[in-house]
Amino acid sequence: MGFRAAIRGVFPETRHQRDWVHKTANVLDAQPKSVHGRAKKALREMTEAENKAEAKKAINEFGVKWPKAIEKIVSDEEALLAYYDYPAEHWRHLRTTNPR
Repeated sequence: MGFRAAIRGVFPETRHQRDWVHKTANVLDAQPKSVHGRAKKALREMTEAENKAEAKKAINEFGVKWPKAIEKIVSDEEALLAYYDYPAEHWRHLRTTNPR
């Protein structure tokens, strides 16, 4: 947390991208195991959408299906979708901190 604060102090305009791999785990923890398969598919629709508008549409649809879990996404929505503001060829690498 101190590192992030230091970066913001030196580079105040830098945007933060939240990690979808860890966010997905947090969202699934808030749901019964019986819906994990469907929820994972819905989460992939958000992260692999054609553009930010389609990702937001997928978030809204997720909220209708699972209202208790949606707050975990909506609270970080701007940071979760920040990668859509960059060229598409970089999205795969910006979505997560996990190496692939």
